[in-house]
Amino acid sequence: MPFVLTALFAGFVVTQIATLATTVYLHRSLSHRSLTLGPGLTWVMRVVTWITTGIRPRQWVAVHRKHHAFTDVVGDPHSPVIEGFAKVQFGNVGLYRRVAKNETAVARYARDLPADRWDRLFFDHALLGLSIGIGILCLTFGWQIGLLAAGIHAVTYLLINAAVNAVGHQFGSQPYPNTARNNQWLAWLVSGEGLHNNHHAAPTSARLSLAPGEIDPAWWFIRFAKARGWLTVRHEDAPMKRERIAA
Repeated sequence: MPFVLTALFAGFVVTQIATLATTVYLHRSLSHRSLTLGPGLTWVMRVVTWITTGIRPRQWVAVHRKHHAFTDVVGDPHSPVIEGFAKVQFGNVGLYRRVAKNETAVARYARDLPADRWDRLFFDHALLGLSIGIGILCLTFGWQIGLLAAGIHAVTYLLINAAVNAVGHQFGSQPYPNTARNNQWLAWLVSGEGLHNNHHAAPTSARLSLAPGEIDPAWWFIRFAKARGWLTVRHEDAPMKRERIAA
């Protein structure tokens, strides 16, 4: 396989692994408690999140919970309705950090996730985690492909996850009466997160596909892990905030 294609493939695979960890661990488990991961899977997710994204979970959770508290009104950390589509799609990192670095906001919205010893030793050190992740790519594919794959992953991960907020609050269908939108094509790229209108209708549902024809790729992993006792599901179909709008 040519050099660039190998790097593209490796970067895409790492992005999909990181996106799966984001939706299963950071989003559905920590932010909304729709899943409870067993100790082994928790550690896998903590390490994967650390070496592929460098994200501190309590910060991500705080930003996301604030988004739900102020959806598309003043106070929403990353609403395209407030900030504009381009700023959210291409500048989401800055919007995210504005809340993530606010200790008061993190303490308020993620008070159930205090830093533990392992956070202080390892997981709060983003550059260390990312360096390990890049090192693994370089050892696996060689330094040139490894560095290119890491760059492709970084750009792709940031853009497709920003699209959950930018696209997911501007374009797509609205089967439930909230300001978010469903985009199945985006859901394929971000492990189901593109079914954003569904998520806002039932935030504590572990499954984001709520109607025939909708596909939530992360749900396949959740079912697989559940069957093996790696996690438990709190809500498979959580109560809706609002009823579905008739077609």
